[in-house]
Amino acid sequence: MKKLLIELIGTAPTVENGEAECMHALERYFCSSGIDSVSDIWDGNRGNITARIGSCGQNGGLLFAAHLDVVPPGEAKWQSDPFEAVETDGKIYGRGAADMKGGIAALAGAMAEIVKENIKLKGEVIFAGTAGEETDSCGAERFIEQNKSNLSGLAGVIIPEPTNFEVVTAHRGMLWVQIETKGKTAHGSMPHLGVNAISSMNVLLNRLDGYSIRHSEHAELGGCSMSINEICGGKATNVIPDHCFIRIDIRTLPSQKNESIVKELETVLDELRGSSKDFDSELSVIRSVEALETEREDEFVKTICRKAGVEKSTAVGFATDGPFFGVLKAPIVIFGPGKPEVCHKPDEYIEFSDVERAKDYYKDIILELLG
Repeated sequence: MKKLLIELIGTAPTVENGEAECMHALERYFCSSGIDSVSDIWDGNRGNITARIGSCGQNGGLLFAAHLDVVPPGEAKWQSDPFEAVETDGKIYGRGAADMKGGIAALAGAMAEIVKENIKLKGEVIFAGTAGEETDSCGAERFIEQNKSNLSGLAGVIIPEPTNFEVVTAHRGMLWVQIETKGKTAHGSMPHLGVNAISSMNVLLNRLDGYSIRHSEHAELGGCSMSINEICGGKATNVIPDHCFIRIDIRTLPSQKNESIVKELETVLDELRGSSKDFDSELSVIRSVEALETEREDEFVKTICRKAGVEKSTAVGFATDGPFFGVLKAPIVIFGPGKPEVCHKPDEYIEFSDVERAKDYYKDIILELLG
């Protein structure tokens, strides 16, 4: 497993590099372990991989859905090359070590042990390694589109994100939108001949200042948040700008639907258009991931909690690909090794003892549900 983990980190599967090399590394590992896998490559370097351990078909299968990609290492200095894994004091350092190559290696190791020990299962084990979770979830959506008809009756879905072995059954969703205000160019010395898109944006920003999207607070996740995190407008100091845009990060709750939030924002824009003939705007969705909530009292959740040695599941603020698998009508749990607080930071690491522990947990869960 350690060799696999180090190799996976070394594939550097950022959005620029794609996931194909990471996919091939897993392909080789599964092949050497006697596990069938199917690879899916598109756009030259994007990749998904699906691996399966067959069964007698008596029970529904168990799907483990992991993302292959990682965020870039960033501009901050690392102690070592982020894509050349280094082991120090029992920790494996490298981009993606925690998020989520450790969980992937642990799961692959558990599957390999089950095959090596010739354990007969009553339900199929399915591993889906998908592309693009950190950017647009293209791989998860592609996997669902291609495999939905073959995934009925699942016992459950496990997302091996780094939760430090907490069993997570709820998280906020995300909605990223861009709003552009449109104007009319003119010479900077004759602003009355143009329509200043930045001035129009200022009207919108004033309207959104203190604005709260309608919602009821969640007992664990709290409220719905909205943050304007990017703004851009204008081309030259002596030209009246004809466009300006902002990008907004909205974190949503299980009781909300992203589509309804978009309609709410469109209503705000309609009001501003009605109040000024010069106000013109356009809203577009950059990314949309719904919130997730699985019933805590579901037997699948209780089984994982029992095997993990925790009393009850919890909720987290970050989002995952989990909601895309909701169409499968199976309970979804996020559970894996690694500390969430080290993700997306310089000197990301995972303790290898946690990878080994996760391998044992995954194997026990598989045998409990499918053995």
